[in-house]
Formats: sequence, C-alpha cells, structure tokens
Amino acid sequence: MKKQDISENLANLAYLALGSNLGNKINNIEIAKVELEKYKIKILKSSSNYISESWPDPSMPNYINTIIKIKTSLAPLELLKICNLIELKLGRVRVQKNSPRTCDIDIIDYDKKVLNEKNSQLILPHPRMSKRNFVLLPLFEVDKSWKHPKSKTNIVNLINSLPVRDLRSIKQI
Repeated sequence: MKKQDISENLANLAYLALGSNLGNKINNIEIAKVELEKYKIKILKSSSNYISESWPDPSMPNYINTIIKIKTSLAPLELLKICNLIELKLGRVRVQKNSPRTCDIDIIDYDKKVLNEKNSQLILPHPRMSKRNFVLLPLFEVDKSWKHPKSKTNIVNLINSLPVRDLRSIKQI
C-alpha cells in the first residue's frame, strides 16, 4: 500500500495576516510561521515584509506585516485556536484592543467562506481587511487574482479604493 502524503489531505486554502510591533518584529513573524507548520499547516507562499504605522494610534511602534497563503485540513475555528495559541506562545498579552503586540495572526480568508454567525468567535472574511493597507498590499503580492469572498471585488479595486495617504504610509522592506 502506498503511503499517503500528509499534504494530500490539506484541502483548504486560507490567507493569514501576521504582524508584530514589539520586540524583534521580523523574528516574531518568522517564529510564527515555523510554529504554524507544526500544526499541519503548509505555507504555500509568503509576501515580503511591510512596515506600517500602528493603527489606530500612529504614536505606537510601527508594525511589520506579512501575508501567507496556506493549505490546511483544520476547520476555521481550529485554525483560529492554533493562531491564538501561537500568539500566546510568542508572548502576546491582550490588555486592550489594538494595543502593541509581539504577534498578531488574523485569518483573512478561509476557502472563500463567508461566516458571520451571531456570537461567533470568527467572522470570515476578516471584517476590516478591505480597509487595511497592511493586508491588501501584501495579499496582492501573494495572489494578484484574489477576490473578496463576500463583495466579489478584486484585490486591485480594493487597493485603489484606499485613501492615498494609506498607500503612501506603508513600505515594502
């Protein structure tokens, strides 16, 4: 009997946004990627790193952000639990909303699913991704043909709808 490769069972495509604005930011993101792969998550493609202002308070430390395209057999909520576990492992402390963090992992898109159940821990696609330069620009780098699962708007149109200031305030590194 032929031994089945584990990657054959990884049926779901997803996009994760990774960010850090505390400590060794690039190292934090790289460690998060290594940790994700320990949980049957195959990284297919990774964007460059981008530096962006902290949001909503630009006086906080700048972020380093990246987008990864993954393949996984995990269900969406299982993937969310793994992401939260890795954030904790990397020292994330949830003090208040939008506070600086060593690691932030958001599920941007999971297999083009639209999930918005009342009291759900997870909304798909990510509800604010269309307004975030630090998600859209690296996502474009990873998948130029990506379309928003809910609105069906393509990535180029989403980027073009960002304010000019947002486009100027982010830099690929």
